[in-house]
Amino acid sequence: MGKQNLSEDMLLLEGLKVSSQSSIPTFTFLLLLYIFAMVSNISLVVLILRSRSLHQPMYLLFCNMSINDIFGATIVTPHVLRYIFTPHSQRFIHYIDCAVQAFCLHLYAGATHTVLMIMAFDRYVAICNPMRYASIMTNQMVVKLSVGAWMAALVLVAILVGLSVRLSRCRSVIFNPFCDNASLFKLSCESVLINNIYGLGYTVVLLGSSVGSVTLTYLKIAAVCVSSKNKVLNSRALQTCATHLAVYVFLLASAFIIVILHRFPQLSDHRKVVSVLCGVALPALNAVIYGLQMKEIKQRIIALCSNSKVTQKK
Repeated sequence: MGKQNLSEDMLLLEGLKVSSQSSIPTFTFLLLLYIFAMVSNISLVVLILRSRSLHQPMYLLFCNMSINDIFGATIVTPHVLRYIFTPHSQRFIHYIDCAVQAFCLHLYAGATHTVLMIMAFDRYVAICNPMRYASIMTNQMVVKLSVGAWMAALVLVAILVGLSVRLSRCRSVIFNPFCDNASLFKLSCESVLINNIYGLGYTVVLLGSSVGSVTLTYLKIAAVCVSSKNKVLNSRALQTCATHLAVYVFLLASAFIIVILHRFPQLSDHRKVVSVLCGVALPALNAVIYGLQMKEIKQRIIALCSNSKVTQKK
């Protein structure tokens, strides 16, 4: 009976198909990328929290995004690294751990979209209603919007994964390097019509509201910049919006690439590699974009480096 329960609670992960010759280079590359993502995002969070001059809505939202990126990178990368040197036949994971990982993964993806929507709204108010910006985007409002963004993603994802967990299981193999919602409900031989309907609705609501709000926001910002002859305003708008837009475009591009690769089963190995890279590369890329594009953050980093050099000389 114990062996039967154990086998029912254990799943086999297909994982990345890495040859013995490329195991070490793959492990080293992913590890360095993960370390860079963690160090850069943690440094950005600490810098913003410690610098009173950066306690502004825009930078607090950047801090929120970096915390989400730390969360997202930690969900996937250590798990993938753990199994690179493990034989395929021994890549086991408990079902409950798989469900938790799927929940966290979708929460990260959902929160990424909702937080980026808030950031777009922040840029809209700053550029289109600059006189009212201080009264609208207070720190309290940023906290409320951030909590709302995370709670909305939390509720939607809880229902998404909950519908999959309720199903009985007749399979025990996850054809992926990590667990996601699709991997969970594919373990069942029951009808997954409800899962597909809700999953489609979830995707339409999340992506539709995300793409729609960001597109509408930037169209209004573009209209203001075109009608305005204030070069300083246009330059500042271009600088701050370019950062947000670059992050958003990279996010959508990576998601669409993975979706397209899903349509080609013969490219499943390529899809796995892309999904793993996106899980660790996007958080690293986001920190670089925020840190290097924002003038105030660059100035603060330069000031900290200068102070450290002076301290070392003394």
